[in-house]
Order: sequence, then C-alpha cells, then structure tokens
Amino acid sequence: MWLSNFRIVLPEAVLNRGALRIEDGRIAEITGHPVDNPALDGDGLLLMPGFIDMHGDMIEREVEPRPNVKMPMELGLRDLDRRLKVNGVTTGYAAVSFNPKSAYGHLRSYEHSKEMLRALKTMRQVLKVDHRVHARFEINYPNALAVVEELISDGTVDLVSLTDHTPGQGQYRDIERLTARTVKEKGMTEAEAVADVQERIDEKRRSAGDVAATLAAISATCAEHGIALASHDDDTPEKVALMHSLGATISEFPVTEEAARAARSRGLLTAMGAPNALRGESYSGNLSAREAHLKGLLDILAADYHPSAILPAILILGRADPQGLAGATRLATANPARALGLADRGEIALGKRADLVIADDEGVGHVRATFRGGRKIFSDGSLLLHAAA
Repeated sequence: MWLSNFRIVLPEAVLNRGALRIEDGRIAEITGHPVDNPALDGDGLLLMPGFIDMHGDMIEREVEPRPNVKMPMELGLRDLDRRLKVNGVTTGYAAVSFNPKSAYGHLRSYEHSKEMLRALKTMRQVLKVDHRVHARFEINYPNALAVVEELISDGTVDLVSLTDHTPGQGQYRDIERLTARTVKEKGMTEAEAVADVQERIDEKRRSAGDVAATLAAISATCAEHGIALASHDDDTPEKVALMHSLGATISEFPVTEEAARAARSRGLLTAMGAPNALRGESYSGNLSAREAHLKGLLDILAADYHPSAILPAILILGRADPQGLAGATRLATANPARALGLADRGEIALGKRADLVIADDEGVGHVRATFRGGRKIFSDGSLLLHAAA
C-alpha cells in the first residue's frame, strides 16, 4: 500500500512530497517523489512516526471521571484508547500510581491500581493502541517492593518510576504553595493543612532507613528483569546522582535547570510534559519545557495529563529546534523508543513498524489519521483510503 504526496518526517529531515509503501505492517519503501495510483494521496499533509507516550496520567480519570463516580472499567479503557489514537499516540504507557496517601485517595490504592492493570492487560488485544504499563511508586509506600516484584513476575509492568511527593523538595519545594493547594483540595483549614504538610515531612524522616533499602531492592529487581527505571521530579544534582546510582536512565519532569543539566551530564534522558511545552510554562511553577529545549536539555515529550498537546508542542518546538520539525518530532517518537528499548518503532525508516500519524500543521495542528502496524486505527473522515495499490 502506497501513501503518496506527503511531507514525510524522517529522523533527520523532512522529505517534501515523498511517498511511502507499507507491506506486512512495516515500512517497505520510501521515495522522494509521489507515485501514481496510491492508496492515499496526502496532498502535502505531514506524515510522521506514531507518537510514543511514556507517561500518560489519564487512565485514572477515565475510569472515575468525577470523585466517587466509577465507570465500568471496560468503558474507561475504551475511552482512554480512543483519546490516545485520535491524538496520534500509537504506543501509550498508562502511568498507574501506587500512593494511597495522595490527594487522589483510593484511585491510587493498591487494590484500585491493580484492578486497572488487570483490566488493561486483559483488554490489550482488543484495543487499537499498543498499551503498556508505567508503574509509579511513592518511595515511602510500605508495600512498594512486594508490588513491584508481583507486577514484574506476571509480566504486567513495562516501566517503573520512583516518585517522592514529600513537601519541601521535588515538585513541592514551595511549602506555601503546597499548603494553599492542600486547603483547596482536601477542604482543610490553613492550620490543618500546615499540620498535614509537616506530618508528611516527619513521616519521611522517620522512615528514611526503610526507604533506602526499598529503593535498592526495587533497583535490583528492575535491572534483573530488564525493566527501565525512571526518577521523577528531580530538583538537585544530588538527587539525580542518587537516582543514577540506582540505575535510573530517565529523569522525568526535572523541576530545575540545575537538575536537568545534572541528568544530562550523567547520561539520563530528560522527559517533560507536552502541555508544559505547549503553554511555555509549568503549571506548578517549575522548569519550562520550552526553556529546557532551547538549552538542549529536553529529550522526551510525554502527554503527562493531556495527549492532545503532543502535536501542537512538536510544532512549536520545531520552530526553534536546530533540526526543525524532524528534531522536535524525535522528542515524541525516536527518543522515547530508544529510552524504552522499542527498537522496532519510533521513526520512518525501512523495516520499522508502520506506526504513522497523518496531520496538518495549520494553527495548533490537527491529527487527520493514525495507523498502527499499517492498519488505520483512526480517521477524522477527511481522507479517502482507496483499495491497496
């Protein structure tokens, strides 16, 4: 099947008005000119590799769109699948948290998170996107090691990240901002919020020895089974050094430029949110993804909580990237593929899986169609696919 007359985004450049042939779900041929009688004429639209999202926080809100309003798990997962494919994501890592003390309460309890993972694993064959699991563990979660070992042993988890939401560091360096947020989210008085924040700080101090042992054991388990390990919200070179010593290869959402530079110096790939890059700032007042990109400190774009931001973020960053649109596209395709060991996808090249996105770049951009393994899994109806040619 030929797709012709597209601006094809290759790993290093954009091929103007080229054509691509798909055979048995893979890219079999690429030419620098249009071909006759293609299955699809792109009329100058973009043809990009399918987006690989290593961190998507949407699954919890799809199965429970409002607090205590629980939808059938099958419905929530189909909605997640639809949300990803219409935004060009062909491989998505559902970021499932194990942190029952978070503001999201039972949504991140062991029981609820395990239920979501079991359902996702059961439904993978009927969903259109390649769904994988990113298990996020709060470092002082008492059962973290046992849960990690269980998930890895039954083949459920594909990526593990270690999070620390203790006040006074990481994402919550600003105690006053966190206190105000606690008042709003938990309905507390200011005095109650202050006491709650202090208790969380004290709890981490009391469990420091147990946390260190747990981190070392999780690191060893991931290394033994070839599971990628990521840190989260690194704010200092010291924290980056610790996570690097544990075997982390990805620094997710570094909150300071200093931490991002430290991660880069130690060979960790930095991942930041597409919404941050699109808006030009972090909603929590941390490092701007655009600034990180301009300074050569951004490697991976993740959906974070809003997959529709991926394409617009790529288009914006492409204006400043040294390699233009090709360089910016790698942030959501080739780079996460490399970080996650997905050697069969992530770029438009001979032999790679035909995971593809057709999009226009007018305004904020628009995904017209998505292909996974050469099969169309989404179309907005604007393109007519003819019989295979």
